[in-house]
Amino acid sequence: MSGDFRARRVDASPGRILRLAVPMMLAHMTEPLLGLVDTAVIGRLGEASLLGAVAIGAVLFEMLFWGLGSLRMSTAALTAQAHGAGNDRETVLALSRALLVAAVLGLVIIALQAPIMAATTALMQPSPAVQAALGLYVGVRIWSAPFALTNYAVLGSLIGRGRTDLGLALQVAINLAKIALTLLLVPGLGLGVAGAATATLLAEILGAGAGLLLLRWLGALQWGGSADVLKPAAMRRMLAVNRDVAIRSLTLLAAFAFFTAQGSRAGDVTLAANALLNNLFLLGAYFLDGYATAAEQLCGQALGARDEAGFRRTVRNALALSGVTGLAVTALVFGAGAVFVDYVVADPAVRDMAHHFLPYAALTPLVGATAFAFDGIYVGATWTRAMRDLMLAAFALYMAAFWLAGDLGNTGLWVALLVFLGARGLGQAALYPRLARRTFAQLAGPAVLA
Repeated sequence: MSGDFRARRVDASPGRILRLAVPMMLAHMTEPLLGLVDTAVIGRLGEASLLGAVAIGAVLFEMLFWGLGSLRMSTAALTAQAHGAGNDRETVLALSRALLVAAVLGLVIIALQAPIMAATTALMQPSPAVQAALGLYVGVRIWSAPFALTNYAVLGSLIGRGRTDLGLALQVAINLAKIALTLLLVPGLGLGVAGAATATLLAEILGAGAGLLLLRWLGALQWGGSADVLKPAAMRRMLAVNRDVAIRSLTLLAAFAFFTAQGSRAGDVTLAANALLNNLFLLGAYFLDGYATAAEQLCGQALGARDEAGFRRTVRNALALSGVTGLAVTALVFGAGAVFVDYVVADPAVRDMAHHFLPYAALTPLVGATAFAFDGIYVGATWTRAMRDLMLAAFALYMAAFWLAGDLGNTGLWVALLVFLGARGLGQAALYPRLARRTFAQLAGPAVLA
C-alpha cells in the first residue's frame, strides 16, 4: 500500500456521522415489523400450535444468526480500512473473503439441521403439535442460511464504503419482500407455517441477488483471485475478527437471556413487566446502533488513511452524539413511559410493577450509550480481541452484581443490568487511549495493509 496518507482526510463531523447513522437507525426500526406480521398472520389461522412453532423458530434463527452477524461487522471494518487507504484491491478481497465464508458457513448450517432441530426440541420441550409444525418451519427456513449470511457480507461491504443509504434501501426491500410474500403465501395460498418459512427464504434469496447486483453496479463485485482471497495471513485476520465479535455478541445475548430467565423465575407478573420495559431499552438501542455503525465506517476509514486526527474526531463526535441521544431517550422514557405502560398493559398487577421499575429501564439508554459508540469504534479499528475481553469482564461483573444484590429481587436484577451496561462503556473508555496510541504508533512505520 502506498500513497500520500496526509492528503486523505476523513470527514468526521457530526453531520457526516448523522448522515451515516440515520439510515441504519431506520433500517433497525423496520425489524420489529417482521415479527409483528408473522404473529398476526399465523395467529389468525386459529391454531396455537402454529403460532408457538413460528415463535420458537424465530428465536432459534435469531440465536443462530446472532453470533454470525459478526460477518457484517468484520466485513465493514476491513472494507473501511482498505477504502480509507485507497486500496481498491483490498476492498475487493475483503468482500470476496466474506462471501466465501458466508457460503461455507451457510452450507454447514444446512448440513447440521438435524442436530440443530434436536437441540432446539430438547431445550424448548414443545408439545407434539408444536414440534411437528416447528420441524416443517425449520426444514424450509434453514435453506436461507447461505443467503442470509451473504446479505450480512453485502451490507458490511456497503457500510465499509460509507453507503449506508444503499444499506437502508436493501434492508427495507428485504423486509418488505418478506412481508408481501408472507401475506401471499399464508393467507393468500393457505400454506401455513411452511408459507411463513418460504417467505423468509425467498426474501433472503431476492435480497442476496439484489445486493450482489448493487455491488456490481458500484464496481465492487469482483473475484479477487483464489490465491489472494485465500492468503493465509489475511484469512486468519478476518476469521479472528469474526471469532472475537461472535464471542462478544453471544455473551451479550447470554446477558439478556439471563435477565429474561431471572424475571421468569420471579413469576409471570415480573416476567411480563420486565419484557415490556425491555422494549423501552430496545427503542434506545435502535438509535444508538446507528452511531455504532457510523463509527465502524469512519474509524476504519481513518485508520486505513492513517488519519489520526480524523480518527479522534470520530471518537469524540460519536461519543457525544450517542450520549446526547441516550440522554434524550432517557428523558423521553421518564416523561412518557408511564403513559406507554398504561396504554399497552391491561393487567393491574403488571402495570403497577412496570411503573415501579420504570426508572431503572429509563436509565438503560443513557448508561449504555458509551458502550454502543465504543462498540463501533472498536470494531472499525479491529480492536476486537480487546472488545471481546472487556465484554467477558463486564459479564462477570454483571453476575457478581446480581449475586451481591440477590436479596433485592427484581430491583437487584435491574441494578445488575445497569452495572453491566456501565461497566462495558467504562472499560472501553479506560482502554481506548492506550489502544489508540499503540495503533497509530504502529502505523507510523511501514504500511501493514496488503
